[in-house]
Amino acid sequence: MIIVLINKPQFEYDIHSLVKAFYPGEEVKVWCTEKETEKIREEKPAVFIEFREQEMVMRLGKKAEKEEFRAEYAPDADRAEQKNVLKQLIYQTLSKHLGKELPWGTLTGIRPTKIPMGMLEERRTEEEILADMKRVYFISDEKAKLSIDIAKREREILSSLHYKDGYSLYIGIPFCPTTCLYCSFTSYPIGLWKERAGSYLEALEKEMAYVAERYKDNILDTVYIGGGTPTTLEPEELDRLLAALYRHFDMSKVQEFTVEAGRADSITREKLKVLKKNGVSRISVNPQTMKEETLRIIGRRHSAKQVGEAFFLAREEGFHNINMDIILGLPGEGKEDVEYTAKEIKKLHPDSLTVHSLAVKRASKLNQWIAENGITSLENTDATMEIAAGAAKDMGMQPYYLYRQKNMAGNFENVGYARPGKYGIYNILIMEEVQTIVALGAGSISKRVYPDGRIERCDSVKDVALYIERIDEMIERKKRLLDY
Repeated sequence: MIIVLINKPQFEYDIHSLVKAFYPGEEVKVWCTEKETEKIREEKPAVFIEFREQEMVMRLGKKAEKEEFRAEYAPDADRAEQKNVLKQLIYQTLSKHLGKELPWGTLTGIRPTKIPMGMLEERRTEEEILADMKRVYFISDEKAKLSIDIAKREREILSSLHYKDGYSLYIGIPFCPTTCLYCSFTSYPIGLWKERAGSYLEALEKEMAYVAERYKDNILDTVYIGGGTPTTLEPEELDRLLAALYRHFDMSKVQEFTVEAGRADSITREKLKVLKKNGVSRISVNPQTMKEETLRIIGRRHSAKQVGEAFFLAREEGFHNINMDIILGLPGEGKEDVEYTAKEIKKLHPDSLTVHSLAVKRASKLNQWIAENGITSLENTDATMEIAAGAAKDMGMQPYYLYRQKNMAGNFENVGYARPGKYGIYNILIMEEVQTIVALGAGSISKRVYPDGRIERCDSVKDVALYIERIDEMIERKKRLLDY
């Protein structure tokens, strides 16, 4: 365990995230001398950070007389500037101590493209943005250029959206054939909920009715049905859901209508026909890996062959915008396995490819697997990231959105690649937070974006039974967010 001791309660989250990036295999605790006196006596802190007037001091080791590293900040420095100075101090100290650099430097947030996006809005040149990102955040040339490239592409893709009078809609279907090892999303085995799927749809329809009335004078830009795995629903249940969507909302100006078909073991011709009939324009068929052994380890009950069959079935039913997801850093997988998955994906030639770096979530079963097998079994490197990026490029794709998560294998990122015209607009919206997204269903989170850029959220309960039982309360939560 790495214990960081601070003398004042501030910037704890940022300190934890950056120190954890340097020590991915260790549990990191940030304790304050004002709060954790008893614990400090029992443990041996490894990092000391002291906040002083216009100065921050950092020491490594167990004794106060160890070498000190200092950073000063201006008297008029605001909180953001102070935070940058602190993170620079931590980064430079640990980088020197461990002989290690991080590809994203001091950046620990999930939306690194927001930084170049803001600078582009200020009409800064690419050269100026690159220099600033390296100077302030110690980011590598490669990642800085990637984030600038994506920010430029995002601006172009989002240029047709209705920011002032538009919104997007998310509908969550929290059921799956099984729960994957790495998953922390709201998801329940469909086998246990088959008899209550109708009740869940009834509750969703009630939410739809309120939102449709509230936004009847606004333009619906994108619709995304995710989960879980929406195609765990039976064909008639899918048809009911989509019919309700058209009954309540004006879909005439929707630019993108996505359904995560997701797992190959949930996809049938009948379900695809329902999706196509109801105007779904984009779907996902997500293998995560094409290695049979890994599919079994992560809890998938389908084969790599079934992935290909589901993909070609979707092509036969007329889908010309199909995304595929893969995850790098899965248990036991190395460079050769990623090369194999990339080769098999290229044979299918999807329209977009989303490359995820495995993130270890507290709510997933992966934590138990790590306890039994060790963190070193999760490997992601520059080489494997390059293999995936190369495969996307070979298929004529460009990177168009990017986000990061805590505890990612190799401290890398998730990148969406797509061929021109096949970009996932909703994917960009959920990351860049430039348009209101109203989310329906158990475990969903709505985000209202105000004209001044302020963002407020409200969530629905994760438990499906409670969501159904308390649907009126869920609607009241939305009213408080959307009506005022």
